[in-house]
Amino acid sequence: MSIVDDKARQLLEKACAADNGRAAKMLVNDGPLRQTVIALKQGTELQEHNSPPAASIFLFTGQVKVAGQEETTIGAGQLVTLTHQRHSVSALEDSVFLLTTVTSVEGRESHGGQS
Repeated sequence: MSIVDDKARQLLEKACAADNGRAAKMLVNDGPLRQTVIALKQGTELQEHNSPPAASIFLFTGQVKVAGQEETTIGAGQLVTLTHQRHSVSALEDSVFLLTTVTSVEGRESHGGQS
């Protein structure tokens, strides 16, 4: 787990130094599967965007708010699935999380449409 801890710490340092308050590193890019570690400085928001067919957030450190049709606050150590609705993510504290997505499902377009 120390490799993940080290990567999380490094990304959070980058995010805090970045003008946009965020940093990311893709760990897995295998077919439709993506796993990305994302760091957000407190107060940074990932503006509203579409959700892929399947996605989850596991929060390593900090606290974030996911807002769409409903709002959910996620704390360190929590895992939540994301709905198939547009949503935003806001860092309530300096935060690092693992975003896991499946970008395509047979019979569906990348972000929730039908093919």
